[in-house]
Amino acid sequence: EISFVLITRKKAPIIQKCEKFGIPHLFISTKNFPLFEKKLLEKIKNEKITLIVLAGFMRKLSENFISETVPIINIHPALLPKFGGKNMYGTAVHKAVFDSNEKKSGVTVHLVNNDYDSGQILNQREVDIADCSNPEEIGARVLELEHLIYPETIEKIINGEIKLNWQKE
Repeated sequence: EISFVLITRKKAPIIQKCEKFGIPHLFISTKNFPLFEKKLLEKIKNEKITLIVLAGFMRKLSENFISETVPIINIHPALLPKFGGKNMYGTAVHKAVFDSNEKKSGVTVHLVNNDYDSGQILNQREVDIADCSNPEEIGARVLELEHLIYPETIEKIINGEIKLNWQKE
């Protein structure tokens, strides 16, 4: 069950989808990031949230937030551990993959920890990119996989098929 969708941009396209499907949504500004984390942590505790799913969230959460909350998963548009780390998101990833003459790319769903893109890998899927002539083509193929693997991974976590190597400190 989706308890709520957190929105950090006032005009995010997801708002219309939430309204269409009757999913509660909440806007919290990230301008004051410590206050953002405090408000979000309160909401998570009040709603008894058991899993946080990041999608399009481009900020690094604090060590304190990560240690005080529930498991957090994220999706990365490459086959980690390659092409991960600080500033490796979106088109920067696809450009790095393209520039490296890789023949395959893909998607990784991982547990969030205190280091960029280094948490437990929960699921990966690769795609052949040998015939891609630019980073945008790679990005389009990877995005198709993202839309398949993320809900599949969430379902497997809920059903206990994927175990999270996570414990609250």
